[in-house]
Amino acid sequence: MRQALLGLLTSLMVLGSAGAMEAVDLELVLAVDISGSIDEDEARLQRDGYVAALTDPEVLKAIRSGIEGRIAITYFEWSGSETRRLLLDWTMIENEATARAAAAKLAAAPIRSGMSTSISSAIEFAIPMYGRAFASTRRVLDISGDGPNNAGPLVTFPRDRAIAQGITINGLPIINNRPNRTGFPQLPDLDLYFQHCVIGGPGAFLVVAEGFETFAEAIRKKMIIEIADLAPSPPRRVDSGLFRRIAQDYPPGCDIGERQSREFWQRRYNSPN
Repeated sequence: MRQALLGLLTSLMVLGSAGAMEAVDLELVLAVDISGSIDEDEARLQRDGYVAALTDPEVLKAIRSGIEGRIAITYFEWSGSETRRLLLDWTMIENEATARAAAAKLAAAPIRSGMSTSISSAIEFAIPMYGRAFASTRRVLDISGDGPNNAGPLVTFPRDRAIAQGITINGLPIINNRPNRTGFPQLPDLDLYFQHCVIGGPGAFLVVAEGFETFAEAIRKKMIIEIADLAPSPPRRVDSGLFRRIAQDYPPGCDIGERQSREFWQRRYNSPN
């Protein structure tokens, strides 16, 4: 009930501000992982996947299906607490021309990477972005990544703050068994981690990419569901203050990434080589 009231209040506030800002059906923030576990080829596969999805006919059809017939997107790449690169500020997408212009801007940006993985810092960066340029009744944060949070605040804290402000967080975990360039261990049940520790809010869902080669199709599918508001019954809806219950639902605990990181660096420091 409390979450529903918060959502209603957010919608009323957004509608009240529509006279000052142009109305769109959805404010969609795309937050893309470029941490140390992702090499340049994998980063390019991710970027190309978003570029292709923006101009996909089915995605454009979903955009036109809304009441306003347009959405607003922004795109940033993130790594550790210190790395958030805004490649595309708020941009309205309403037809093929505007979609192609946004895609071209993304495609032209250089590929870079960071080191650690701070999903929590990415969420904190995204929260104040909403309501700055456009007015809508739906606010979605789309997070893709190939590992759990291992830097910055515990991921559940900013996640709960985002949900309390009417933001739905969806996830695109990339299940990947390839050795990464840092030697950092992979989390085999990353999809369950995202389900219980990252996503949340009304209609929250995740789409799993089985490796970077399938990323383009996964993000295309995910954007269609997000834009057309076709999400199935969410695998988990979370509310503020439920960290203990969520941690029990995910047996390794939502701090698994932080513990992996500590153990990894302890072994590196203690290694005779």
